[in-house]
Amino acid sequence: MKERLIVIGITVALILILVKLYQIFKEKIHFFASGNQNGFKLGEINLLWKLAQECSLEEPDSLYISVPTLNRAITNYITAARENGTEETEKVQTFLTKLYDYRTKINLDHENKKGIESTKYLDNGQRLRIILPGSGVFKSVILNNGYELTIKLPTQDNIIKVQGENWINRDISVYLWRKGDANYVFDTRVTNSGVFQGQAVLYLAQTNDLLRTQKRRSVRSECNLSAHMFFLQPDERDFNEISDESTGYRCLLEDISEDGAMIRIGGMGKVDSQIKLQFKIGENLIMMFGIVRAVEYNKKFNQSRLHFECIHLEQEMKNRILSFVYNILPPEEKDVFDALIQTEEDEKIVEAEAAESSESQVNPEENNAAPGIILPETPSQVSIEDLAAEDVNE
Repeated sequence: MKERLIVIGITVALILILVKLYQIFKEKIHFFASGNQNGFKLGEINLLWKLAQECSLEEPDSLYISVPTLNRAITNYITAARENGTEETEKVQTFLTKLYDYRTKINLDHENKKGIESTKYLDNGQRLRIILPGSGVFKSVILNNGYELTIKLPTQDNIIKVQGENWINRDISVYLWRKGDANYVFDTRVTNSGVFQGQAVLYLAQTNDLLRTQKRRSVRSECNLSAHMFFLQPDERDFNEISDESTGYRCLLEDISEDGAMIRIGGMGKVDSQIKLQFKIGENLIMMFGIVRAVEYNKKFNQSRLHFECIHLEQEMKNRILSFVYNILPPEEKDVFDALIQTEEDEKIVEAEAAESSESQVNPEENNAAPGIILPETPSQVSIEDLAAEDVNE
């Protein structure tokens, strides 16, 4: 019995020792396992581990998935080989070839994937649009991607309006367009400020919560605008004709954007009705043509909310709506709207630079005129009751 207890005790002790050793060397064990899975030999993995230590990587495994991190490791390896005179040896060149092949592989893997999920994959030179809550939208660029993101001290209108020390420990939102991919946004924290390669910079914490975003869509804002709604006839194709309001139905716009509105009417609405909205923003007349895409009917109150998609809107009127919407947006929503617009501008700049550098001709922009509305053979029918609504000035 005593011997059995001794054996159990020794076994437990060994297990505890192994657990402790695993906890101590867990990161290294995982690193070596990843290296083996990616086709590196034991000696090569050991060298990669040393490179990860020299680069002060918080996550050594990022060498296997991040092109910028691998670039740093390759640079350090070449520098060390050059200093000790072994750069041209067969062993060093063979290992470099393997590193470059692997770099190409993960680069292609990233390109073939639909997007990226970590800021570790962002390239140097990436343009950024940054929202500092309470201070608006700033622009910057990535100077280095390593343990942290090193970015140029952000500016507004090419002026440094917030000094580096005032960014430290601030939470920010970052918007960007990644060449050949999509728009992205991520939230992070400014960890420090300093100087990098002679430029004032901020240091941002890396994050694995890099999210793809849609291109800027219309910003829809709540409102309380009285309007008149007209059902389109087969021969009504004059987008400039001002309709006699006495022939239309009164309705209320509950929210609005340049590409649609939420309309409240009395009675039951009908999906796919093709209609014209006529109303004023301040003293400016607005006419929107489009289609009812969905209807929410409240039987108790005999009212409907119509989800209206605008198909045709004159540019001048569109600008008036955008001005109205923008001016009543909360400050935080304005910043997001501005950041998305500026990110789209970055995309156009990058594409223009790429076209210029490759000496390729830019195709003329296609006519952006909205397509005409296809009218039904007979006008849609709907029961409408007048709604009492006050006119709302801009």
